[in-house]
Amino acid sequence: MSRPPVSGATRLAAVIGDPVRHSRSPLLHNAAYEELGLDWVYVALPVSAGHGFAAVRSMVDLGISGLNVTMPHKADAADACDELTPEAMALHSVNTVVLRDNGTLLGASTDGEGFMRSLADEGVSVPGKSVLVIGAGGAGRAVVHALGAAGAEVTVAARRIEAARESALLAPDALAMLLSEIDSVVGESEIIVNATPVGMASESAPFNTDLLTPAHLVCDLVYQPAMTPLLEAAERRSAAIMGGIGMLLHQAAVAFELHTGHAAPIEAMRRAIAIL
Repeated sequence: MSRPPVSGATRLAAVIGDPVRHSRSPLLHNAAYEELGLDWVYVALPVSAGHGFAAVRSMVDLGISGLNVTMPHKADAADACDELTPEAMALHSVNTVVLRDNGTLLGASTDGEGFMRSLADEGVSVPGKSVLVIGAGGAGRAVVHALGAAGAEVTVAARRIEAARESALLAPDALAMLLSEIDSVVGESEIIVNATPVGMASESAPFNTDLLTPAHLVCDLVYQPAMTPLLEAAERRSAAIMGGIGMLLHQAAVAFELHTGHAAPIEAMRRAIAIL
């Protein structure tokens, strides 16, 4: 099914960030509109740091139906919304905003749900599993919150113990530790999630990968390159691996559903992102 020609009736959605020209969101969302024949169009809008609050509030006056938000605006977007989902409230971070029919703005965080859906794609169930999350930034915090809600036993590791402890508060009974200490818990962790840039390009892995076994699942939230040095090292140890493309796909799908009210055409979106 093809999308109708762009007209005065076409609904607008966008992603804002600084920078944002590299975003894959237009590719994903426009592919979904095309698949379902929706009269929507999606663009990337550069918004300088410090202007995120005003940009989100402008949705009301401009009639922008849906917005996605990337760094550095996620906290400002949370402040700009009239209502937040429980996840966004807990994280004080918003990456998806919906302009509702009554003119109010609903803010959501789709990263955690996107990660959980990507695990489900791989047939992975997390209740009762021991999960080590490396990194306490925005993506890591969203993953910790989602894992905790799903019943995983979470340990958070970060360069600063204060950041690890703050993130650990997002999951019931989660533990916090320094990044430099994680070799001591790798062996007992069933799932390991890298939510840091460490392991990209020529950087070393964030832990001693010789400790991995075929019983481990190693996830890297980085999606470009699809096969990071961390995942390559894990594969050499016969551990199961999962890259970040699945999370990218599914967080976009959740946002699409919030924006449009339609079930996301996952396979069409997956085909679009296959060019990465």
